[in-house]
Amino acid sequence: MLKQRVITALVLLAILLPALFYPSPTAFAAVALVLMAAGAWEWGRLNGLGGGASLGLGAVCVALCGAAWATGWLQQPLPWLWAIGGAAWVLGGALLLRGGVEGWPRVPRLLRVVGGVLALWLAWLAVAQARVAGINYLLSVLTLVWMADIAAYFAGRAFGLKFTRNKLAPAISPGKSWEGVWGGMLGVLLLAVCWTLADTHWQAAVPSFYSLLARRGWWLLVLGAVFMAAMSVVGDLVESLIKRSAGVKDSSGLLPGHGGVLDRIDALLPTLPLALMLSHYAAA
Repeated sequence: MLKQRVITALVLLAILLPALFYPSPTAFAAVALVLMAAGAWEWGRLNGLGGGASLGLGAVCVALCGAAWATGWLQQPLPWLWAIGGAAWVLGGALLLRGGVEGWPRVPRLLRVVGGVLALWLAWLAVAQARVAGINYLLSVLTLVWMADIAAYFAGRAFGLKFTRNKLAPAISPGKSWEGVWGGMLGVLLLAVCWTLADTHWQAAVPSFYSLLARRGWWLLVLGAVFMAAMSVVGDLVESLIKRSAGVKDSSGLLPGHGGVLDRIDALLPTLPLALMLSHYAAA
């Protein structure tokens, strides 16, 4: 299993890093599009669609992303879209988590399928726009999610249930604790402050997500970092809820040793469009 994880990670890095640092954003947008299409295929399977219908769902995702690409949306400010998408994630995520595993099957399947494809399309558009904005900006958003996950893991192992009596969501993800959430938030806060100071010290040509928030004031940087860390947890829990409802451990086996694409990008689905939303507000 460890060998599989290492090999898969190396293959992904060999694909993603050249695409990320390619002079044009096109290469990264194309790689991200393939990943989102795979995620749409997984989404179809998680919602009980057959093999052909799931492949068709992947094709629909590609068509939506391609249409946005062809119409020049990667270079256009879309504050209205980020506001709608961000609000949908905040409200929809809260409703889904409140309903729990039992509530997911009660959502009409058509709504589940359409909502999932739109979430993947929105995340692709956000990550592609972030790459157009600049590598520093894109990496600052991606590392936010990674830091939240890593810090939550170590904080949970060290302090889980030492300050609270109840786990975060035992019926959805038994391993998560409130201490882990707080640790993830603290880790993101430290990352945000350090990245902002580094941008200032090295006079970054492209501002990071954190620097954009800090321009409005450190209060927004703190609130934005905590909010984004919380929403990364929401994305993770929503996918866990759906997998439990479907009775599977992983979204697929596309990434040997790592599960499926959705398992790797679940926390990015809400945070990417929300980062664009907050950035447009901060820059306004």
